[in-house]
Amino acid sequence: MNTKDMTRSLDLTKHGIGTGSQRLRRPVYQDFLPPCNNACPAGEDIQAWLDLSQAGEYEAAWQKLLENNPFPAIHGRVCYHPCETACNRAYTDEEVSIHAVERFLGDLAMEKGWKPKFDVKPSGKRVLVVGGGPSGLSAAYHLTRMGHEVEIHEAGPVAGGMIHFGIPAYRMPRDELQREIKRVEDMGVKIVLNHRVEDLLAEKSEGKFDAVFVAVGAHISKKIEIPSRDARGMMDAVSFLKSVENGEPLKIGRKVAIYGGGNTAMDVARTAKRMGAEEAVIIYRRDRDNMAAHDFEADEALEEGVKINWLRTIKEIDESTYSVEVMELDKDGRPQPTGEIETLEADSLIMAVGQETDTNFLEKVKGIEFGASGTVIVGNNMMTSVDGIFAGGDMVPTERSVTIATGHGKKAARNIDAWLRGGNYHAPDKHDIVGHEKLHLWYRTLAPQVEQGVLPLEQRMGGFEEILHGISEDEALFEAKRCLSCGNCFECDGCLGSCPEDAIIKLGKGNRYRYDYDKCTGCASCYEQCPCHAIEMYDETSFK
Repeated sequence: MNTKDMTRSLDLTKHGIGTGSQRLRRPVYQDFLPPCNNACPAGEDIQAWLDLSQAGEYEAAWQKLLENNPFPAIHGRVCYHPCETACNRAYTDEEVSIHAVERFLGDLAMEKGWKPKFDVKPSGKRVLVVGGGPSGLSAAYHLTRMGHEVEIHEAGPVAGGMIHFGIPAYRMPRDELQREIKRVEDMGVKIVLNHRVEDLLAEKSEGKFDAVFVAVGAHISKKIEIPSRDARGMMDAVSFLKSVENGEPLKIGRKVAIYGGGNTAMDVARTAKRMGAEEAVIIYRRDRDNMAAHDFEADEALEEGVKINWLRTIKEIDESTYSVEVMELDKDGRPQPTGEIETLEADSLIMAVGQETDTNFLEKVKGIEFGASGTVIVGNNMMTSVDGIFAGGDMVPTERSVTIATGHGKKAARNIDAWLRGGNYHAPDKHDIVGHEKLHLWYRTLAPQVEQGVLPLEQRMGGFEEILHGISEDEALFEAKRCLSCGNCFECDGCLGSCPEDAIIKLGKGNRYRYDYDKCTGCASCYEQCPCHAIEMYDETSFK
């Protein structure tokens, strides 16, 4: 027993565990919420599908994953995996590489041709989804699983939204993207492409739709005013990435400047290098510690030769000459001008300062409320102020990511389903989160995570081949087995073996255990031995 465990044991004694007829506290088997599940914006039951994966039940694991997220091959590649940031395994060695196992399952499903399993009676209700990005596709998928008929109206030539046009193919290969989308179509969802909705109420009426989910995303680049004289080669990030995706000819020159410091700016710079630019320079008004981009995005950009000019802002443009002011951080960490000006030469400038959503078509719907940058205000049920019209994804006030948008689609589907059936959706109460300090890892062994292979640097600049490789079956098994099953019993028999009174009864595989409280003395030995904290001690008085 280590010092921490000994302290915990002494604390329990101090609070009066007692024995026999003097028992003051009793153990109770209880489920807690693992931090990975809690951190997932899509609401995946990560622990459950990892458990099935470590047993080699891959299709069952994939089906469990699909209950909450229809796109494991996509999310295993593009999600920023906050689940891993929260993983308790990091306090032992390294977090579980959840995204790598998710990608393994997603790719294996496509290889094997697995289909989502669900059996539902048709509801007779029709739902219109406006926008074929991750949020709209997610909503359509979940609504279909609930028995509703769904039709997506997408303004672009392909579905996928900003996954397709905003995330370069070196991160999200198009074949895997389209195959995940095709699965949604195969379930019965009708996707109408090149169809821009101009009059929402007319489309709802003409199509005899009972409800609408609007998820048009944020495809318009924000505008900022920079004094300029004959500025050359200026374009916005979204237009640039779309043009590259569509194979349109672009003349960006030898040296490209990118204004902004988010993930999109990093993608634009790396894409510019692949399009032939000898230099790609990011100009950003903050420092690295306060950048909007994820740290690994900056690492990968720097690795590929992108230059980043931190604490700089463009003040004026004269043809291809840029006047850049040096910034400094104040005591609150905010950038402030110094008056010091540097000169930068570039053949083109790509603006990557954020995106806004085009919701002008909703202004025709009386009662819709709007927020900043064209966003639409919704309630906790994802419904706008107009009955039967729901909205989600990047077009509502929220953090923006593919996984958040996918989670919005699921949440909207649940609320739309309840509304169509004349009720309200009530999310079940969550269990308490189990932190790393509650685990009793008496069997702790070091087993660092599997390292994913990467495309060699010298092979990247010639095209858009995927950089990060998938993992093998053996690696996926190893990685899944690294999960600590935080907060939920995995039948290790630690409690059974530790009980001095034979007060624990094993109920058979999958059924866990129960206590014989006539024998239990409240000694807390089982509590101390439970590695995942699936046992809690409670005052005896609370049971009287």
